[in-house]
Amino acid sequence: MKRIVLTGGGTAGHVTPNIALLPSLKKEGFDVHYIGSYDGIEKKLIEELGIPYYGISSGKLRRYFDPKNFSDPFKVIKGYLEAAALMKRLKPDVVFSKGGFVTVPVVLAAKRKGIPAIIHESDMTPGLANKICIPSAKKICANFPETIKYLPEGKAVLTGTPIRQELFSGNKLSGLDFCGFTTNKPVILVIGGSTGSVIVNEAVRAVLPSLLLNYQVIHLCGKDKVDSSLTHIPGYVQYEYIKKELSDLLDAADIVISRAGANAICELLALRKPHILIPLSAASSRGDQILNAESFERQGYSYVLKEEALNSNSLLDAINYVYENKKAYMESMSKSELNNSIETIIKLIKDISK
Repeated sequence: MKRIVLTGGGTAGHVTPNIALLPSLKKEGFDVHYIGSYDGIEKKLIEELGIPYYGISSGKLRRYFDPKNFSDPFKVIKGYLEAAALMKRLKPDVVFSKGGFVTVPVVLAAKRKGIPAIIHESDMTPGLANKICIPSAKKICANFPETIKYLPEGKAVLTGTPIRQELFSGNKLSGLDFCGFTTNKPVILVIGGSTGSVIVNEAVRAVLPSLLLNYQVIHLCGKDKVDSSLTHIPGYVQYEYIKKELSDLLDAADIVISRAGANAICELLALRKPHILIPLSAASSRGDQILNAESFERQGYSYVLKEEALNSNSLLDAINYVYENKKAYMESMSKSELNNSIETIIKLIKDISK
């Protein structure tokens, strides 16, 4: 039996693609283990699935001044030593890294122990953690055709993101019933990320009276961001976070409003869901979501509404435009080449582990 170590953490987006690979890895006979941080979101998500989990020290590497810049390098060194000990103990045939700062010591330790590593870059341009890991990786999986030019020749493979298969098993009527909705009006699903986007939440709530004339709205607003004053408005429901019923809610949605994180938009692409992307602004991020969104817009998959242009009029115009043109968006998405991500990545893992 071959053994694989999966790693990735910090956000759900660095964990769910690994989870999406699990059924196929087990089918192929891999013994799966997971390395993450001591108490990150990945720990709970992986342990719930019964996968052996090992926590290591994790420090963030920053390009800006922060007092933690003086202490975090020691956490990274500690994490590296812990990861090296785990590599010696587990003796995996291959490591697959989905990203996040916890993966840096794991990939570097794998290289030191002669264990091949594959890393996955979700965004258009590699983040700092993956930039550090790239020289130690055998192969680098990418989501976007444009990303290939940023990666070493011979290492890059266009794969797309592994999508959780349960997302394809949603039931529209179950989703409508869960929300108390009818079949008489189309449904908008708003996804602001696991922590919720204040800007997106406020923009949607500002146009609710107009929206509810023609649509029903499911609002996934993030932890502690439910507005109690809006809890009994017909045609509008809000949830901090949805797990089990998400596939039903996605199936019930006619259009989706989302941030432009790579995993989220790849899921929308795979499900052929017409959508509006509101990427994080360059002022509050490294600009990766803007690049992701622009790539999808160029390919005809997405309507992009930048934060700087977000207001009541622009949001309503975008919603109406996408709904009226949803068939054209669905047709464009159906032509995407990124439809067999899991199959492509599993083949890569099998080849590298030989």
